Amino acid sequence: MTPKSKQRVRPATQRVALLGILGAMALVLAFLENQIPAVPGLPPGAKLGLANIVTMFAAYTMGFGSAMTITVIKALFAGTRGLTAFFMSLSGGILSTLIMCALIRIRNNPFGILGVSIASAVGFNAGQLLVACIMSGTPALLAGYGPLLLLFAILTGALTGTVLRLVLPALEKQAVRFLPDSFRKRTGSGHEKSSS
Repeated sequence: MTPKSKQRVRPATQRVALLGILGAMALVLAFLENQIPAVPGLPPGAKLGLANIVTMFAAYTMGFGSAMTITVIKALFAGTRGLTAFFMSLSGGILSTLIMCALIRIRNNPFGILGVSIASAVGFNAGQLLVACIMSGTPALLAGYGPLLLLFAILTGALTGTVLRLVLPALEKQAVRFLPDSFRKRTGSGHEKSSS
């Protein structure tokens, strides 16, 4: 075995390392977001969704499994505030990630990063609101908060999508150090289409 082969890192290890870094980034963004005061008129827990930037990047570059892992990590962090926060974060995150990955898989991704971000934000708020209705036994929350959350999701989804488009080159530059050559080709071709 040559010295060069000893130093070679397995692709699976590289993916785990990158996923760990992305998970840490998502936690930092979630923590910072928790410091922002609640928006008047919206239900408790309504957030900007800054950590969704990391989930989208994982979905675009690493696929469904990695994106869902980030979602679970965020839900576990939310769980430090109680079971209600955990289930609301998990339900919203799962629905958001499913929508996100489904749209990304459409040929040539006609929605672009901005469209995917808005749709996933709508899904996140819808998932949270549905769980809130179930846990509180108050279906009227759908009519009371639904329209406001829809508007809020469109605004925050547009914000996070725009931020991702701006920071995408820097994120890819760092991520490519952890990815095998075949994975680099995937990231290079996919975003060019999706960001249009």
